[in-house]
Amino acid sequence: MADVFESVFGQPRVREFLRACVSSGKVSHAYLFCGPSGSNKTQAAFSFARAILCASDPCSDCEGCTSASCAKIARKTHPDVHYLAPEGAQGYVVDQVRDLVADTSLAPIEANKKVYIIDRVDLMGAAPANAFLKTLEEPPSDVVLILLGRTRESVLPTIVSRCQVVPFRHIPASEAAGILVQNTGCTLPEASIAIEACGGSITKAAEFLRSKERAQFRRKMVAALASLARADDIDVLSCASDIVLAAKAPLDEVRREQERMMEERAEFLQKAALKTLETRNKRALSQASFELLGQVTSITRSWLRDVGMICSQAEGLVVNVDCIDALRDCAGRTDLGRVCEALERVSAAETAISYNVSPQVSIEAMLFEIREVLYA
Repeated sequence: MADVFESVFGQPRVREFLRACVSSGKVSHAYLFCGPSGSNKTQAAFSFARAILCASDPCSDCEGCTSASCAKIARKTHPDVHYLAPEGAQGYVVDQVRDLVADTSLAPIEANKKVYIIDRVDLMGAAPANAFLKTLEEPPSDVVLILLGRTRESVLPTIVSRCQVVPFRHIPASEAAGILVQNTGCTLPEASIAIEACGGSITKAAEFLRSKERAQFRRKMVAALASLARADDIDVLSCASDIVLAAKAPLDEVRREQERMMEERAEFLQKAALKTLETRNKRALSQASFELLGQVTSITRSWLRDVGMICSQAEGLVVNVDCIDALRDCAGRTDLGRVCEALERVSAAETAISYNVSPQVSIEAMLFEIREVLYA
């Protein structure tokens, strides 16, 4: 049982608790994982799903598991493990929750249980929650619900009272980078850059380091930021277009995996089930796209932070050390107050993207505003 939870980095107490739940056979019907962004809640939820569904003793590479369920869950292709994220601009919509409730009544496809991982449940308002409460309190016996939220206080009390709450601690960036070095073999500067680019998430940072497309995406992003001091309006528009295009490249891998999964299941799933799977794949692709756009603001925020460090005579704290000359050039043209104002523009772009404003329009506006603020 030891290895399946080893990827839950930086959360030793959570690992021990989840191991004990599975080994004792006392898995509850509903859990609420609470912790800040980057605290490894999502990875813990998928690891927990592996431990619950694996037909044999779960392990990191699924050796000896005849159904290979662990490997499918790790690839996020298992038909009985469902991941949900808010579809509305301001959170979950009622129809999305009703679809979830209806799905829980269906029998598992491969395993003897089904696991639902419901992200950002702190964005579930009263109306969607009311549609969900009865299922949350008394789900079918073959269903386990794992809810993820930022803080216990931000989740509706009616949801909290029906779950077993599992708190996750904040993982400092320096500790997260050290964990990444230990588990991937990358250098400490590479780990720090990846952690910053992924908003503090160790799991996403590990994926970032393995992806050539994501590395190329970051290079385009920092090149665009470095060029702003000399860019005219046409240059800024071109940079924004290139960034949006580069953000789509890593999605090709997600699409290929989804197509392979559909081919595998086409033989034994009915048309209605395939349609449901297709809809779920579209949601997953949309979520992956949203995460990549989130990296635009994370990389920009990291860049501006480094400019601020140089302006403050603290160059030793710079993270993006591979861009040090461009950072020095930018710092020589601005000051700390303007950097702080530019960071506010990044937060505004992040909010716009979360409200489904066109990504290209949001990024264009952000680049124009950063240029104006930094170099006015």
